[in-house]
Amino acid sequence: MIKLPIDYIEFASPKLEDTQAFFAAAFGWSFEEYGPDYRDIQGAGTGGGIERAPHRAPLVVLKTDDLDAALKSVTDAGAVITKDVFAFPGGRRFQFTEPGGTEMAVWATE
Repeated sequence: MIKLPIDYIEFASPKLEDTQAFFAAAFGWSFEEYGPDYRDIQGAGTGGGIERAPHRAPLVVLKTDDLDAALKSVTDAGAVITKDVFAFPGGRRFQFTEPGGTEMAVWATE
């Protein structure tokens, strides 16, 4: 087992611009654009983003210095991998569901 802190919360919205406008007006957050389908949330107290995608529950993203060890730890504990390790601007990550069904992700800057 390794310790993994919560590092990022990712929201999904089919109406990304509307969600961004709401978050800005209601919470005072600002955004950095990463292409037409993703916004990085600034000033929310913890990292976060909005992905243009069908609505789903927010995705909690954990951070690690060793993605392979984190993958082994979650699979050994009973997780089901829903997205294998993939690269994105800034690092790599994978997604999984824990035995109760909550989807989460782990990322590293490697």
